[in-house]
Amino acid sequence: MAEQDKDQKTEAPTAKRLTEALERGQVARAPELQTLFTLAAVLAVLGFTARAAARRLSEYAISIFSTYPRLSVHKEALAGEFAKVLVMSAPILLPILAACAAAALFVGGVQSGFNLATKAIGFHWERLDPRAGFARHFSKDVFPRFGLDVLKVVAIGATLYLGARNLLRDPLFTSPIETAYLGTFLNRATMEFFGRMLMAMTVVAGLSYAHQRFKTMKDLRMTRQEVKDEMRNVEIDAKIKAAQRRLGRRLMQKQMLAAVATADVVVTNPTHYAVALKYERGKDAAPVILAKGENRFALRLRAIAEENGVPTVENKTVARLLFALGRVGQVIPPELYQATAEILALVYRTHRYYFHRLRGRRLEIPG
Repeated sequence: MAEQDKDQKTEAPTAKRLTEALERGQVARAPELQTLFTLAAVLAVLGFTARAAARRLSEYAISIFSTYPRLSVHKEALAGEFAKVLVMSAPILLPILAACAAAALFVGGVQSGFNLATKAIGFHWERLDPRAGFARHFSKDVFPRFGLDVLKVVAIGATLYLGARNLLRDPLFTSPIETAYLGTFLNRATMEFFGRMLMAMTVVAGLSYAHQRFKTMKDLRMTRQEVKDEMRNVEIDAKIKAAQRRLGRRLMQKQMLAAVATADVVVTNPTHYAVALKYERGKDAAPVILAKGENRFALRLRAIAEENGVPTVENKTVARLLFALGRVGQVIPPELYQATAEILALVYRTHRYYFHRLRGRRLEIPG
């Protein structure tokens, strides 16, 4: 039954399915890519540091061979020589180790799209299921993996053979040479070996990643019914979110309409925009926007203001700027302090009786 369901999965994965797979860490991963990038990083570092490393090795070899007849073998002497080896090898090995670590992080990010698989973090009991492990090791995918392993062995073996054959022809093995030549030989041999290995692993890694990507996309395929169900769920989610946004707007509009009754003034455009302002000395740092609206909602704000006797002031420029720059529940922008102060001063002089009643109204309507 499971095989039959798998055969029915003929549709390409949707964007939602791919995103979920990415969160689970289900992406194409090829271990050979790790090896390839590590080799490339080592080769790049050696390209810059090989000469200095060869010089250090040759100098150390000269010091060892020149003092060999007088070398006294005892515990303290060996400890001293070991410390010299560490001091000599640290500048050579540390850049290589750092490059390998950077290459590992980079190739992991490349394969995962530099995204953190949040659902893959943590302990998963299903990974301990022996049946699942047995199925992974004895599935149809074992044959391509076996072929890639054989190809890796052949590529590495051929690289080692060809590299060793060429290196054995070096004069180092057939005639007397200067001791300093040892560093040059090691430099050339290392670069040649890694270069051949890099070319071989490029082919293997390319084939391995192509296989893993094909397998991953095949595992993520969907049936036609799954695609239809997902599209239906997406449409339902979109409708729910739209309804939630409409409900949020209605609630906010209802709150704004209720707050107009406690406003100090409503600045209008006169019909396109309306902004209700409140300022309580000692409580507010600056005038606060209680409500704002445009077109039909602006007319509703004006109508409620008239019902409650709230002063209205027509100022097209200030109303437009307050609507565009201000946010409900927050103080007005600083650049409008002066213009708003002049409007409030006007209504405080001309509507004293309204502000006397407003104190009691604010006590009856908190906020």
